[in-house]
Amino acid sequence: MARSCCIINCTSRASNSRVKPTGKAIGFYRIPAWSRNIPSHVSEVKKRRRMAWIAAIRRPNITFENTPPHMLVCSKHFHKAPVTTETTAEIQPQQITPQHEDEDLQDCKMCSLRLQEIAHLQEENLILQKELSKRKLDMEFLKDNNSKVKFYTGLPSFALLMGVLQQISPSLPDTDRKISQFQMLLLTLMRLRLNLPIVHIAHLFDISRTTTSTVFNITVNVLYAHLSPLVHWPGRHCIQASMPHQYVEMFGDRVTVIIDCFELFIERAQNLCAMVETYSTYKSRHTMKYLIGITPQGTISFISKGWGGRTSDKRIAETSGFLQKLSPGDTVLADRGFDIKESVALMGATLKIPAFTRGRSQLQAKDVEDTRKLAHVRIHVERVIGCLRSKYTILNDTIRLGFVVPCEGENMTLLDKIVAVSCALTNMCPSVVVKHASDE
Repeated sequence: MARSCCIINCTSRASNSRVKPTGKAIGFYRIPAWSRNIPSHVSEVKKRRRMAWIAAIRRPNITFENTPPHMLVCSKHFHKAPVTTETTAEIQPQQITPQHEDEDLQDCKMCSLRLQEIAHLQEENLILQKELSKRKLDMEFLKDNNSKVKFYTGLPSFALLMGVLQQISPSLPDTDRKISQFQMLLLTLMRLRLNLPIVHIAHLFDISRTTTSTVFNITVNVLYAHLSPLVHWPGRHCIQASMPHQYVEMFGDRVTVIIDCFELFIERAQNLCAMVETYSTYKSRHTMKYLIGITPQGTISFISKGWGGRTSDKRIAETSGFLQKLSPGDTVLADRGFDIKESVALMGATLKIPAFTRGRSQLQAKDVEDTRKLAHVRIHVERVIGCLRSKYTILNDTIRLGFVVPCEGENMTLLDKIVAVSCALTNMCPSVVVKHASDE
């Protein structure tokens, strides 16, 4: 079959145009091929090149899927076409340019304009792809992947994450295109969960450091307003309905709460009084101390505001509002530092702490057994504290002083809200105490 150019109105044929008056041969070039069975980056380049050629040729019978092998383009339509014939050399489609005369000249000018338009669209597409890559931390990033959700947020499932978003969404401010409400929540949970620096998060979400800090503070406040009720003191009948058998065997069915304190490291204050109040002799660091209470089932039922590390466990228990949660007949389990037996008794409740030797060389056999039983169940509050701190690792870092000053118009600090939100989120996850009991 004689070779001919497939460009509309081009009369180049192999029989009558083999050699031009200049002595240079006219070459014929096949439309670039494309295949899936090659590396992806090569396949993508070849695909774009093939599409550009077909768009420049502009023949209805030539499509991406259908390019007859006899369809060739002659060298008249290229700036610098090689002199070889029937080559598949990778000529860039942008090189096709009008070299014909009369009607062909006008047609080739249209080809050139279309190719310029294609090049412009390709450039825009690259810009959009770059912008989309910066926005990859969205719903699609976590959707249908609970392991990712757990790693980045601490929550066990995407459905639960979306439930939290639905709950807080009406209280989140309307945002511009810089960041969506979902991204506001994700940003905040990632900061709590992974303790990522503000600068790193700003780069991930392609926003400024100031915007990142503002979004984090706003979202923590909204989460606190909506989720803090999840840290609540259940009624006695609710606790007794699912009381683990080991508590019943050791202390009866009246155990309501197990309490302990944990401390978070903070920066050293410049003010001398604040410096003294926050220094913990136990940790030999400046800290904020929190009283936490859990049910026998392992749910966090009480969390106090933060106190300076110098404050005793006894004082926090007596002035944090904890005693007011007790009802007559309740049993409280605690460590030796909580010498609050009389205060608890005033509420009609009973306190059980490890026995003191009180000048004796050793404990009596009954005291030893009671202490052993108490230690066996008190370990659960330490497990919950460990779970809380491992799940939301921001609590393991040295907290900035800006987090421990009262919020404007409130008697709570941002750290108080972060701790409360972390407790609420932990309550939304499977109980570490129940898991441990089932393993036993």
